[in-house]
Amino acid sequence: MKNPLLNINRLPEFSKIRPVHVEPAIDQVITENKKNLLALLENIDHVTWENLIIPLEEMDNRLSRVWSPVSHLNSVCNSEALRKAHEACLPKLSAYSTEMSQNEDLYRAYCALKNSDEFATLSQARKKTVENALLKFEISGVGLEPEKKQQFKEIKQRLSTLKSKFENNVLDATQAWRIHIEDEAELVGLPEYARGMAKQAAEEEELEGWVFTLDAPFFIAVMTYADKRPFREEMYTAYTTRASDQGPNAGEFDNSEIMEQILECRKELAGLLGYANYAELSIADKMAETTNSVMEFLNDLVEKSKSRALNEYKELKAFARSHDGLNNIKAWDIAYYAEKLKQKEYDITDEELKPYFPAEKVIQGLFDIVEKLYGIKVTRLKDIDVWHKDVAFYQITDGQGNLRGSFYLDLYARANKRGGAWMDECVRRMQCGETIQHPVAYLTCNLTPPVGGDPALLTHNEVTTLFHEFGHGLHHMLTRVNDLFVSGINGVEWDAVELPSQFMENWCWEKEGLALISGHYKTGEPLPEILFNKLIKAKNFQSAMFMLRQLEFSIFDFRLHMEYGQSNFESIQLLLNDVRQKVAVVIPPSFNRFQNGFSHIFAGGYSAGYYSYKWAEVLSADAFSKFEEKGIFDEATGREFLTEVLEKGGSAGAMELFKNFRGREPQIDALLRHSGLS
Repeated sequence: MKNPLLNINRLPEFSKIRPVHVEPAIDQVITENKKNLLALLENIDHVTWENLIIPLEEMDNRLSRVWSPVSHLNSVCNSEALRKAHEACLPKLSAYSTEMSQNEDLYRAYCALKNSDEFATLSQARKKTVENALLKFEISGVGLEPEKKQQFKEIKQRLSTLKSKFENNVLDATQAWRIHIEDEAELVGLPEYARGMAKQAAEEEELEGWVFTLDAPFFIAVMTYADKRPFREEMYTAYTTRASDQGPNAGEFDNSEIMEQILECRKELAGLLGYANYAELSIADKMAETTNSVMEFLNDLVEKSKSRALNEYKELKAFARSHDGLNNIKAWDIAYYAEKLKQKEYDITDEELKPYFPAEKVIQGLFDIVEKLYGIKVTRLKDIDVWHKDVAFYQITDGQGNLRGSFYLDLYARANKRGGAWMDECVRRMQCGETIQHPVAYLTCNLTPPVGGDPALLTHNEVTTLFHEFGHGLHHMLTRVNDLFVSGINGVEWDAVELPSQFMENWCWEKEGLALISGHYKTGEPLPEILFNKLIKAKNFQSAMFMLRQLEFSIFDFRLHMEYGQSNFESIQLLLNDVRQKVAVVIPPSFNRFQNGFSHIFAGGYSAGYYSYKWAEVLSADAFSKFEEKGIFDEATGREFLTEVLEKGGSAGAMELFKNFRGREPQIDALLRHSGLS
């Protein structure tokens, strides 16, 4: 029987993919790619774009299309068998990638193309493809001695396995803990939707009462609303000690040693390439010019936020004292009293807002917004093979009905699904002979699922999460670039990749935008004026505290990758403690092991790059300020953002594209204004 993974000329056949298909498919494609590369380099006399890059694009595309559904299924339908198959392929893929980027013959071919007469005639996108590749060769050790090349390759393979283990430990630790409650008195304060979710979870286990897990919708609801302080403490302790040496599952899925090994591997890679530390290596292909400039940017934001944040925290403590006589506020009290204070100050709750944000209305409103901005149409297609009954598939067409891209939408939290929200590539845009291969995206969230007979009702925060991921999706799907290595998000500097996603969030706060995405799930009534005004007034509630929390993560990540392995470096925990002393206003309890679940930097692509979120916020706020000047649905400005940013993908430097759209370099003023800090 034909391996379904090898049929790359159609959408993945998720219902037919089995763990047993994975390794043979990857082995076959890697073997064929190596054979094709050897033949290519042996038979090439005069290097041209057509005889070098086109075949390389085809090889890369084939491997990507085989691996993408496997990697995705491992994140959204994790099972022991699939995990084993996935893990068995990671060292092979890492070795293949390193061999490609250290292949001296291939490097010389790229150099020949760069130095040829043809290079001057290439499009900007194609020149960028070649320049990016040459930089990648250099930071992948193409110039190393054979022995060091082998060492580099082995470290990359080891890193690949370690990152996967880290992610698996977080998932397993999240799923290992649950609390079964039979006494309804324990649930005081929890809104109906949270009780309904917990009731549903209990029924799925054929239990009476309520079951709470560490999935985000449960955790956030308990932290924000549960009146019973011991319940909040228990949930907080379990969540913040996941995959660590602390808490209810202490030592069982501990990531402590894995983190050390990951950092050691990264330090060794940087050293082999002649960099002082991994942070230097990380920014080699980013917008940031030096590690100092990154730290200056972050510290400047700390300075602009700290005094406001201290006042916000002082106000919160005073409120807890006056409200409940609580003199010693703890970490598990912060979200609870913040919500109570917000209710007092602004008379608004998520519970009041949720009925106005049924998922279907939000989704349709989101599509209406991008149609107004970019002249595109989003349509749902039925009878597409998906991995779960809740997954929907859509296609995007332009004003003339031409296909631009498609996406899978997987909205709700469930068992065996990785936490968080993300966009990933299923298929990338490229020229395939006479035709265009159109992009396909995976858009994944962990939002509150439907409860009982009601539709899924979203918090406003969940709405902005959906908009954020859709922004990433548009960057991937609306590209007009046909050269694979710089189409969509490919080739975009990592510290600019969050620009389109954070940019989309702005429409969740605008009256005209909210009119499209809100409507009471029973009556269809739009969000009342009074609730809109309260929502906007409450927008920057504790914004300085939130800003500092993000800066704490960013500075911890960057300093960790700058300082690990230096003589004065003591431990990950002590460094985090030091960052908190300088940055944070809320110091967590000593058992908190946030870092052991910090997948962004230990398992994802944000190592020494978490600052990207803050830098991209500067870009996105400044980009949106042009819409504030012209009108948030100004057609000309929308088309300008489409053509100058979204359609151009990685075909030019992010700063160049930003300046083309904004007419100048980015300024921080809009971010401070949007955050209420100016």
